[in-house]
Order: sequence, then C-alpha cells, then structure tokens
Amino acid sequence: MHRAVPLVIAAATAVFVIAGCSTGPTTRGSASSSSTAAPTASPTPTLDTSGVDRALAALETEYDATVGVVATDTVTGESVTHDGDHRFGYASTVKAFAAAQFLRSVRGSDRDEVVHWTAADVAAAGHSPVTEQHVGDGLSYAALAEAAVRQSDNTALNLVLTRIGGPSGLDAALHDLGDDVTQVVHDEPDLNTIEPGSTEDTTTPAAFAADVAAVLDGTTLDTADRAQLLDWMGGNATGDTLIRAGAPEGWTVADKSGGAGGIRNDVALVTRPGGDPIVIAVLTTRNDPDAAYDDALVAKTASVVLGAFAR
Repeated sequence: MHRAVPLVIAAATAVFVIAGCSTGPTTRGSASSSSTAAPTASPTPTLDTSGVDRALAALETEYDATVGVVATDTVTGESVTHDGDHRFGYASTVKAFAAAQFLRSVRGSDRDEVVHWTAADVAAAGHSPVTEQHVGDGLSYAALAEAAVRQSDNTALNLVLTRIGGPSGLDAALHDLGDDVTQVVHDEPDLNTIEPGSTEDTTTPAAFAADVAAVLDGTTLDTADRAQLLDWMGGNATGDTLIRAGAPEGWTVADKSGGAGGIRNDVALVTRPGGDPIVIAVLTTRNDPDAAYDDALVAKTASVVLGAFAR
C-alpha cells in the first residue's frame, strides 16, 4: 500500500513551493511529454511516453470506457496527457477544492464554529458516514471539511459549500485560480447526475490537475493550511484502490477520489523518493450508461502514466 507519510509530504511540498509549479500543454487523445521549464538552446523532454497512448487505448477497450489523464512534474513542468481536454463529471473529487477554499477563506476561530443539521439533510445527501453519527451534537466547520475529504461525506460537503458561498462560490474560487473550464453548479447528490451534452458539474483532467497544483503551490494556501489539506488528502479512506494502488512501490499519494454510476476519478499529489512531486488527475467514465465504475481502471491508468516518470 502506498500510504502518504506526513513528513514525506511536508518535505515534498517544500520542494514544490520553492520550485513553483507549471503545467505543460495537453493534447486531446494523445499521450505526450512536454516541458514548461526554463527554455534552453535545445530543450529535450526526458519522459519516455512510448507505449503510453497504446496502453491507455487498450484499457479503454478492455473496460469499454473513456479515460482522461494529465500528470505533471511540478518542478520541470514535463507532462503526460491523454484526452486532457475531454469533459467528465467530477463527482466527489470536487470536495478537495471545497476544502481548500474553506481553508483559504475561513480564518481562525471561525473554523471552530459548530454547525447542526437534520436527519433529513443526511438522507437527502446520501453517503454521509461521519455526519450521520452527529445529527444530535453537530460538528465544527473544520471537522466537516475534514470529513468531506477523508470520508467523502456528502452532507459535510453541502455544509462546507454553504459556508463558502454555495456551488457558485466554489465555482468563483476555481475561476480565481485560473480555471475557466470547471463548472460547479450543484451540491450533493445532484452533482453526480450529468445529463447528456451538459457541462454542468464537469471538468477536464487538464483543469483539475492545474487546480491541484494551484492550491498546493504555496501561493493559494499558507504553509499550515497547505499541510492541513495534504494531511486530509493523505488520509483519504476512499483512495487506496485508485492512484495509490497504481503508484510505484515507495511513492506516496495524497488524493481525493470521486465516483458515481459509471464515473470513477481520482486527483492527487504524488511524491517520489528523491524526485519532484507530480500532480495527476485521472478521470474515467464507462461508455455504457448502465455500467458501474471499476476502481481497477483508475489504478491501471495511474500505473501506466506514473510509470513514464519512473523510467
């Protein structure tokens, strides 16, 4: 198992902040290696992406699915992409960004304000393993943000969204990060229903990989809040079978997963021993609207793509 270790993540984040983060261009439907590091006389990508496109196409055929992925070295800017500009429903991966905006906008003792909800709120939201246990006593906003990330608690997300201005508030926050692609429209559980042809509650791998980089590059969150978000993501209870399962042995993963129907996603900061951190967004959907998602598709996609950084 490739669990994130807080001290390792903290060290990686320090490297990330010092070096800055830049994402390379994405090419729809093509795995590519590109670099946005400082130009030299003859820039030569060092990533070996030979076979990546072929391997991902084989996974799409095997699972009858569409796969989009962007993975970027946060120091060199080299990036591997496949269908990076394809839209997918983001499902619960958006909870990481709601938590980031909470940390960014709610300060000090305001985070400790205790909020209450009803059993009806829990029933309406669906999957709420933490908040269903605290209908009587409530929880602080900080505890709710943690529950939304660590346990993917739907009621917790809805309450945090209310605190930061609702879906439109989060949409504006992402736009402030430079993301004019993602469209945050609904809260739980409606954000999981994507109507054919609609762009509501969707994003692209390129947009979400850039958003992960933006909230962790040292300019959006202060040092303590960045460490807090990474700690929550490093303890994500729903991600062990996703990017973490596909990462090479010894690599650590701080992630946020999402899934609904045929949609299965994961976004993460991946840390290599002695190497630069990598931001990665893997978004997938089954082509048959009645098919259920499969965690193995995300894990195998991550294995293929992260393998390019390991060679």
